[in-house]
Amino acid sequence: MRLRLLLSESIRSLSANLSTSIAATMTVLIGMFLFGLFIALGTWVVSYTDHLKRELVVHVYFCTPLTCGKDRTDQQIEAARQKLLALPQVKTVRIISKEDALRQERKQHPEFFQQPLAGNPLPDAIEVTPKRGEDVELIANAFGKPPGVQKVNYGKKTAHSILRAAKLIESFFLIAVLVLLAASTMLIANTIRLSIFSRRREIEVMKLVGATNWFVRGPFMLEGLICGLIGAVSAVILLLLGKELVLSSILRHVTPPADVQALGFAFTALILTVVGLLLGAAGSGITLRRFLRV
Repeated sequence: MRLRLLLSESIRSLSANLSTSIAATMTVLIGMFLFGLFIALGTWVVSYTDHLKRELVVHVYFCTPLTCGKDRTDQQIEAARQKLLALPQVKTVRIISKEDALRQERKQHPEFFQQPLAGNPLPDAIEVTPKRGEDVELIANAFGKPPGVQKVNYGKKTAHSILRAAKLIESFFLIAVLVLLAASTMLIANTIRLSIFSRRREIEVMKLVGATNWFVRGPFMLEGLICGLIGAVSAVILLLLGKELVLSSILRHVTPPADVQALGFAFTALILTVVGLLLGAAGSGITLRRFLRV
């Protein structure tokens, strides 16, 4: 019964203050639309940086007569493999023979092999995939340079650049989300304040006759929830139209890696709906506090 009373009072208030209700709804719509775009773009960029981090590997190159004056032994390769597998940061270890390396180079760079080679100049190697891209330097330092190893390479400058960029992107994404949510809350609160200010006398009378804060706050917060829900759902519909009409045309010309994806649209829509509801209720609650001090 009480819920029905609150709902009817909220609907009556929304109808009576239609302009401010539309303004609050449009504020939620714009905020949630921008928030949805930012989630899609931000999670895609973070996914792309994760893809780049997964590309980071450590290469162990073994001695050859040309580089060290003597060739490596099978025992040295096996000892190096076992040492790498013992490191907790290592995910996989793959031995690449000099023959496999030569075949791969012929396939990737056939222009370099137009003239026949006198021999195979490439060394045997081990490719080490870390559990986390951030661990490549730690693996290289922990492995050291055991007998039979010419050098250990993990692309120091490239790895540091990728990891630094990934950290900056993740930090920027987090800060931008917090700023956007705070700005949306304040905009919604200021918009709802116009509706509440026009009814301040009504609130004062209700307080003077003994109404509790929550009895007064209920209809206004329900109004905020309704505006938040309508605005968030409208933003989801606009984002869906943009996804179907704009994104599909872009993807015809761009082919991102298969493992690079933004957050699923269904999950994004759920986040926007929940955040829209919370922002609507929070905007009403924050604004109403000053009018409850009678």
